[in-house]
Amino acid sequence: MTNFSTIYKLSLVAVICFIKACSSSCPVLECWFVQEKTGRGGGLTAATSQEKSLLHIRKDTHGHSADFKQAPSDINPDRVYFITDPAATLCQRSLNPPRGSVQKPQCEINPFLPQPSTLKWVAPLTDSALSPIYLQADWFSTAIQGLNKELAISTITRAPTATKEHNVILSLTCKSVSVQSRLGEPVLLDCSFWVDPSSPLSGSGFAVEWRYQFRGDGRLVLAYDGKTDRMADTKEDGATLDFEGLHKKGNASLILQEAKVHHSGMYICTVYLPYLVAQVAVELEIVEPPSLSIHPSPLPLTVPGQTLTVQCEASGFAPLSLELSWELKGADGKSSPLGSGSVTGHRQAWDGTYTQSTRLELDSTKLDLGRGGELTCVAVHPGGTRRASVTLNAIGFSIPSIEDSMAMVGVALVLYGLIKFVSWTFTGSGSDEAGQQNKKDK
Repeated sequence: MTNFSTIYKLSLVAVICFIKACSSSCPVLECWFVQEKTGRGGGLTAATSQEKSLLHIRKDTHGHSADFKQAPSDINPDRVYFITDPAATLCQRSLNPPRGSVQKPQCEINPFLPQPSTLKWVAPLTDSALSPIYLQADWFSTAIQGLNKELAISTITRAPTATKEHNVILSLTCKSVSVQSRLGEPVLLDCSFWVDPSSPLSGSGFAVEWRYQFRGDGRLVLAYDGKTDRMADTKEDGATLDFEGLHKKGNASLILQEAKVHHSGMYICTVYLPYLVAQVAVELEIVEPPSLSIHPSPLPLTVPGQTLTVQCEASGFAPLSLELSWELKGADGKSSPLGSGSVTGHRQAWDGTYTQSTRLELDSTKLDLGRGGELTCVAVHPGGTRRASVTLNAIGFSIPSIEDSMAMVGVALVLYGLIKFVSWTFTGSGSDEAGQQNKKDK
């Protein structure tokens, strides 16, 4: 029994270790190496070339990837790199698909030139105006997007000149590249960074910048100089950072205290070190479903030959995408579509939300309204489907059934018998009074 228990425990430990190893294994990333072509090129933009490359990720310099093999024939051996990432930022599951998977992370690597920035919230990082010898190396910038767009990572790596052994110096991560929010709710746009503590650049301060872009419109949301602990004067109202988390854990997430329609768009998180910069993008969409109202409500009584006009208004929704339609549910419980009616254009309110209406004309000569029913306005929106209903009361439309006809005949017979009984009663009493009066007269 003791041996069995020991074997069971050892097996359990082995399974746990295997799971941890699988979940923490570092990937071999297929990447596109993109750079400007050497020589003179025409046009306003420089011509670029791209080559397939492989990035073998490891957590330390002694941990060569278990998947290291001879480079495939379609990849130049000079484009096979070994990336040491002590923070294991690149060893996440969404960057390591199962073998044979068709879907793979998107990856692009480019040569990077370290240089100082002239932005006033970044310039203090390079006050000395001296480029350290540490910068004399090969630098690369890598942008990676995980499976199903769940993750975005940007890294700056350094390699001794003419070698393929890279070290991650700065990594920037966004765990939610697409965010949806309702109006009025607080919004958190994720962004965090890590700096190699062994790098001479790690103790020289940092700067964080958030910018907004949407359909050609761009603006600075906020900028923070971590070296002097100062915010730029152009900060947008309602936007802030978790400054304690920023300095202690590298949490550069943007906090919008109250979501508004004009917040929808692309947000770019940029982190600066002396001479280095990395950025990731986050998409924010404000989705607010419509509120529905039907006019008139309640509906007037409908009679044969009448045309009833009903209007449904959808208000306070965003974005623009909306489908309006009508349904009629009869007294028998069966529903039938009535189409979209006459739909108006969009109108925008002061808060950026939209309003749209549909008008329906119920022609009693073309519809079998029967004994009435329920009229419903349906609005299909990215924020959800909304419905509003009113009762439709109709008279004089339905043809009585056999049961109803028999009941009506029965009622008529009862009424006829009652009338005859009353008539006989009054006729009999009248005859008796007339006979008594004749006797008195005689």
